[in-house]
Amino acid sequence: QVQLVESGGGLVQAGGSLRLSCAATLSIFSFNTMDWYRQAPGKLRDLVARITRGGSTNYADSVKGRFTISRDNAKNTVYLQMNGLKPEDTARYYCKGTRDFDNYWGQGTQVTVSS
Repeated sequence: QVQLVESGGGLVQAGGSLRLSCAATLSIFSFNTMDWYRQAPGKLRDLVARITRGGSTNYADSVKGRFTISRDNAKNTVYLQMNGLKPEDTARYYCKGTRDFDNYWGQGTQVTVSS
């Protein structure tokens, strides 16, 4: 059973930082890509950051220069370091792993940024 478990969300003031974690129940190298998405109330779920099996990364324009996606292969964990947080970053953040043609989602972790 493939499971992704997010953690690290919370309440932070604008300008602050958080680091989200996504722990997988199997090697993260088994995934073609691992992504962080976010969804605010009443809005669509949007891609925030991606890391490929080969280590390439890309980011949504809204977070470039502030967020960094990384991984720890030994811990089967992908991280999202979020700096310079803004109130508009408030959302539920989800981890997604794509393996062959299957997508696996975590349950999400809430990030709330106060102004």
